[in-house]
Amino acid sequence: MHVARTSLLRRFTIAVSLAALAALTLTMVAGANVSVTIIAIDPFTNSTSQHKTIVEPDTFSFGSGIVAAAQWGRFNDGGASDIGVSVSSNNGTSWTAQQLPGITVYSSPAGPYARVSDPSVAYDARHNVWMVSSLALDASVSGVAVIVSRSLNGGATWMNPNNVAVVAAGQDFDKNWTVCDNTPTSPFYGSCYTTWDDFGHGNRLKIAYSRDGGANWTLSKTPNVGVIGAQPLVLPNGNVSVPLDNAFETALGYTRSTNGGVSFSHAFTITSITAFADPGNIRSGPLPSAEISRDGKIYVVWEDCRFRASCYTNDLVYTTSVDGVTWSAVGRIPIDAVNSTVDHFIPGVAVDKNTSGANTHLSVGYYYYPDVNCTFATCQLDIGYISSTDGGSTWSAATMLRGPMTMSWLVNTTQGRMVGDYMSTSYDSLGLAHPVFAEAYVPTAGGTDCATATPNCDEPLETPTTGLARAAGSLSSSDPVVFSGPATHGKSAFKRR
Repeated sequence: MHVARTSLLRRFTIAVSLAALAALTLTMVAGANVSVTIIAIDPFTNSTSQHKTIVEPDTFSFGSGIVAAAQWGRFNDGGASDIGVSVSSNNGTSWTAQQLPGITVYSSPAGPYARVSDPSVAYDARHNVWMVSSLALDASVSGVAVIVSRSLNGGATWMNPNNVAVVAAGQDFDKNWTVCDNTPTSPFYGSCYTTWDDFGHGNRLKIAYSRDGGANWTLSKTPNVGVIGAQPLVLPNGNVSVPLDNAFETALGYTRSTNGGVSFSHAFTITSITAFADPGNIRSGPLPSAEISRDGKIYVVWEDCRFRASCYTNDLVYTTSVDGVTWSAVGRIPIDAVNSTVDHFIPGVAVDKNTSGANTHLSVGYYYYPDVNCTFATCQLDIGYISSTDGGSTWSAATMLRGPMTMSWLVNTTQGRMVGDYMSTSYDSLGLAHPVFAEAYVPTAGGTDCATATPNCDEPLETPTTGLARAAGSLSSSDPVVFSGPATHGKSAFKRR
């Protein structure tokens, strides 16, 4: 496999730009509670996508390494100029950013695809391989392949991508996600799993597995069900549990494998989903965010309005499982009271892999509107954070990380203004949390609307300059379900590139 290396000059230029912009950021938002470091900026100049914009990050950590991947240079109708990675080898103290090679016509070196979307980061400890899976798109914005880019040296350089799966006649892929089995005692240690759906056939669930560090992939036998947002998790015994939404985002369910991904069970429902349509023309929806603790307890978080009378705004809610089969009743994360005006959405949950049992540490980053009674012109978008040191029994007070943002500053898409269909948080080896998110500022020229100011938009990728320490708290929730009717869908639809 040819290894394409980003030039030292290009990587140095990006690093210098990040340092300069990080200093500037500190003076721009007086309402923010934490300082941030900009860990990536969109370097592309093609006139067909919007610049400078970065959206939809995913992260993963292992040891002192953290890798964040995101869409760089977002197109209005789907996908991006390339996937970029930001890599830290020292628990988030410093970062290096580079674009992935060999994917799109804008990559360096160039690849065969018109666009790319949906980055997901994984690490295979047995084979010492970092991976970023993504969705390759053609010029008509159809999903033509699920691909995986690999690094064999801690994220310093990346190979041209391998194919996980390529479309056949009538297929149209969407929403991939990758995870690896990193438990040495597991019978399938070193196996990696990628999920996606086939929009061309009713969002049919697809899964593949690899036994050689992502070099080669084999299709699993999967149930014939329509899904979106599947996020595989590997239990310590090697079983794979896959929380997922149905294709219409009206129910949360799961499927599982007990034979290393060779086959997966029928998909079973965990709970219905009732999600309020977030205002302000924001692209959002109740996709699950799922993580697992060291002892195998699964946490799944999404946005839901069941605890609000008349479903007038969303909370972040969660369910747990110790075996991937039996699930707890849905609980509410007590960010604020059930009669507040706050609307919460796009969560990214993290579980400290060095904790377990009653001492499991959880963190959730998310976006929110302080006042749900707003419009595109008046909504103020903030980024929040909340944590637990006892497995979700109690929670800290919520913290405002960044904001407020005006909606017109955000990159424009055909499904609404965008920060991402998901965001991400990871713990480092010291037990500090690192939420990574897109934050928008007023364009640097060309007006105040990114839709018309491109290439002078200003939506970089950021993380708190210092990792966030665990915070104990006394907030808990036992609120009753007060809404169970149908809820309208927001801007997510279910084809979400």
